[in-house]
Amino acid sequence: MPLAAGAQSLDASATGMQRIGQFEIDRTEVSIGQFAAYVAATGAVTEAERQGGQTYESGWQRRAGWHWRAPFGTPGGPREPAVHLTHPEAAAYCRWAGKRLPTDREWGEAAYTEHRVSPPQPWIAGRSYRYPTGDHPSGANCLEGCGQVATVARAVTSRGRGHAEVGRSAAGVNGLYDMGGNVWEWVDSGAGSEQRTRGGSWWYGPEAMRDDHVQTKPATMSAVYIGFRCARDARP
Repeated sequence: MPLAAGAQSLDASATGMQRIGQFEIDRTEVSIGQFAAYVAATGAVTEAERQGGQTYESGWQRRAGWHWRAPFGTPGGPREPAVHLTHPEAAAYCRWAGKRLPTDREWGEAAYTEHRVSPPQPWIAGRSYRYPTGDHPSGANCLEGCGQVATVARAVTSRGRGHAEVGRSAAGVNGLYDMGGNVWEWVDSGAGSEQRTRGGSWWYGPEAMRDDHVQTKPATMSAVYIGFRCARDARP
């Protein structure tokens, strides 16, 4: 089932968190504006700010000046997703915000199974979907095969059109934005030097958005197409 025709982009009523059983998850990926508030409060300096952000051009490259403030080397807007962040850096933001990274299981539950009791059409309560956007990948910001989503950074790499502002695509399963495509999202995979990313990104096609597609990366890695969102235990 594709996204409903005329689905609306993010507005003030769509911000915040969505309850999924015993936990809550951010409706959107963490934005540059949100991460800036954390940096202003803590003075945190990221690895990419020190050493340059990573992108892939015939092999991984570090580029000075590419970091969460300037994802593609020029200042990003406050509603762009915060990228070029390692797994520990993403987790530190979530702790500061009174939250945590979602576990891999939680992320999958939120992305693919509709938990709202009375969801709007075309969603069906209790149903699991192939993609975070429904039965089809339409409406996501992916490399190709998802339709067109307005992005903020075009032709800045040899591949893809860059990311979109958070929440600019249509809402998907559970009313969440960009669980498929846009940027990969760090999840808590447990202890270890390798951590999972979920959901695919603008660099990949629809296959990376499926539940059975999981990538593992060094926790110390940061890149132009990796971001995150936070979760927390549900409040009474």
